[in-house]
Amino acid sequence: MASFKLEMAEDTIKYEEEYVSNMRGMKLFACQWSPLNNESKALVFLCHGYAMECSISMRGTGRRLAEAGFVVHGLDYEGHGKSDGLQGYINSFSDVVSDCSNYFTTICEKAEHRRKQRFLLGESMGGAVVLMLHRKEPTYWDGAILVAPMCKIVEDMKPRPIVITILSKLSNVIPTWQIIPSGDVIDRAIKNEEWRAEVRNNPYCYKGRPRLKTGYELFMASLDIESNLDKVTLPFIIVHGGDDAVTDPSVSEALYTLAESKDKMMKLYPGMCHALTSGEPTENIDVVFADIIRWLDERASSLQAAIL
Repeated sequence: MASFKLEMAEDTIKYEEEYVSNMRGMKLFACQWSPLNNESKALVFLCHGYAMECSISMRGTGRRLAEAGFVVHGLDYEGHGKSDGLQGYINSFSDVVSDCSNYFTTICEKAEHRRKQRFLLGESMGGAVVLMLHRKEPTYWDGAILVAPMCKIVEDMKPRPIVITILSKLSNVIPTWQIIPSGDVIDRAIKNEEWRAEVRNNPYCYKGRPRLKTGYELFMASLDIESNLDKVTLPFIIVHGGDDAVTDPSVSEALYTLAESKDKMMKLYPGMCHALTSGEPTENIDVVFADIIRWLDERASSLQAAIL
C-alpha cells in the first residue's frame, strides 16, 4: 500500500515516488521513471547494489531507459536509501529478494501492464538479487541485464571453513556491529571524480564498515548463487568493466559459460571499472547504455511480435 506519491514531469519523462509496506510492516521507498508522451515498450525493474539506493544513485539509469521508451521501477531495500531499517544492515538476503519479488510482481499484474514484457536490471549485489528472483520464478521474467554482478566468490578470497563458522556464530550475537574490515570501495568502484563526490555526499548511501550480519548474508548469498549458476535459464546480457576491482570479470565469464540460457551475451569493456552506468566518463557510459538499450529493444520487439 502506498503512503504517498509525488509526481514530477521533467522534459519527456515522468518521475514518481511512493512508499509501500512489506510483509514485515516496514515502509520501503519506491520510484518510477516513464516516458511522458509515448507508449512504453516494456517494464524494467532496478535492483541496486549494496549500500546504494535507486532515486539518486540510479537516476541516470532510470532516465536513460525511460528516454528509450521503457517504464522503469526501483525499490530501496530494507536498511538502504530512504527505506526503513538500520542503514547498511541486511538481516536476511531472502527477505530482500522477497520484498523485490512482491513489489515488482504487484506492478506487473496491474491491468495496464499485464501484456508488457518484464525485464530485471541488477548492479553488483543487485545482480545477485536478480538471479535469485529468476530462481524464485524461473519463467516469469523475460530477461535480465546484469551490471558487474556479484555472483561468485573468487577462490583466493574465500575464507577458511573455521572462519565461516566463527562469522556465523558472531553474526547472531552482534549482528549490527561494524567490524568487517573494508577498503575505500568508492575509490575502487568509481572512476569519475564528480560522481565519487556525489556518492560521498549522498546521505542515503551507506559508507560505514559492513555490519557483521550483512557481511555474512552477502557471503552466503554468493555461495548459493555460485552453486546454481548452471540453473540460470532466462535471456541475459552481462556488462562488466575489464578493470573492475570490486567484482571479478572472470566470475561473470563463469556465469556466462555455465548458464543454461539459450539467449545470453557478455560485454567486457577494457579499462572500465565497477560503476559502469554512472562512474565512468560520459563517453564510456554512452557505450554501455547503447549496448543495454540495443539488447532490450531487440528482445522487447521480438517478444511483442510473438504476442501479436
